[in-house]
Amino acid sequence: MSGWLAIAGLGPGGEALVTPEVADALAQATDVIGYIPYVARVAPRPGLTLHASDNRVERDRAEQALALAAAGARVVVVSSGDPGVFAMAAAVFEAVEAGPRAWRSLDLRVLPGITAMLAAAARAGAPLGHDFCAINLSDNLKPWSLVARRVALAAAADFAIAFYNPRSRARPDGLDRALAILRATCGDDRPVLFARAVTTAEETLRIVPLGAATGDMADMRTLVIVGSSQTRIIDRPGTPWLYTPRSAA
Repeated sequence: MSGWLAIAGLGPGGEALVTPEVADALAQATDVIGYIPYVARVAPRPGLTLHASDNRVERDRAEQALALAAAGARVVVVSSGDPGVFAMAAAVFEAVEAGPRAWRSLDLRVLPGITAMLAAAARAGAPLGHDFCAINLSDNLKPWSLVARRVALAAAADFAIAFYNPRSRARPDGLDRALAILRATCGDDRPVLFARAVTTAEETLRIVPLGAATGDMADMRTLVIVGSSQTRIIDRPGTPWLYTPRSAA
């Protein structure tokens, strides 16, 4: 049997946002590997083995997937959102680069998904309508000094900024520290979107000015978008629309 490995994005949470390409790969798979809550989104069926593991073992997951595919299995490594955005695709390629030469000949594909950043932006309007960047606030794999420098430079460049992994029990103050850096450069008026569990039944959207934003408004299911100096709010019944015009002076 000829094995293959697909690294797939399951999207932000809603089943309607899983792409047909990803659904087809899951239907053909013999093995699905991923973080526990992501594997739980895959329905069990005869002939499919689900390999769920805890967080922070991405490299082990990648090596397991590559070994199974080399042995002839049809393997899907699942991530939420898009697998190439702060997710498993990079971990798999790290393992390929460091692993046996034979892994480089595997049938290996990356199947894109809808990121939390794009899903949150779409729910709110178009806050990423002009230049923007994405920053992972986790300092598990990089020092906080580098996170802080990148936040400061993004603020100085007047990007809209999407923050991934804004707050956790192990890192309760990261978002507050990032917001303080932004206020020092940008002032208090820029809109901040807190988009939690977008596309699921638990979805909530909240927009506050930067001066009123605090870290405890987010958790690990929250995507935070801070607008640029050009980002605008359109008042309307319910949650206002948030957008950044396509042009800048």
